[in-house]
Amino acid sequence: MTYYVLSRNAQPVGVFVTDPARGHALMWDHRRRSWAYNPERVTRFLDDHRNFERYREVDRATADRAAASVTGGRPLPDDETIEGIFEQAATG
Repeated sequence: MTYYVLSRNAQPVGVFVTDPARGHALMWDHRRRSWAYNPERVTRFLDDHRNFERYREVDRATADRAAASVTGGRPLPDDETIEGIFEQAATG
């Protein structure tokens, strides 16, 4: 898995988790206040050259810390749970 932290003014404002080999992605949805499977939106954001300065690839520990800040304390799901979300999406 690959983890990304989105920042604005050096403050974390978003977290993405991707499995680029299989085309899966999870993100924090601010509107729903929950983790959401949304590979299309994540890919659009990461591929847009206007956003290249707004995110960085990070390790799991950094993503965990950023998630706590971005979500108001809701943790990033563990890797097993994320894999389950990705598998469920793949099987429909």
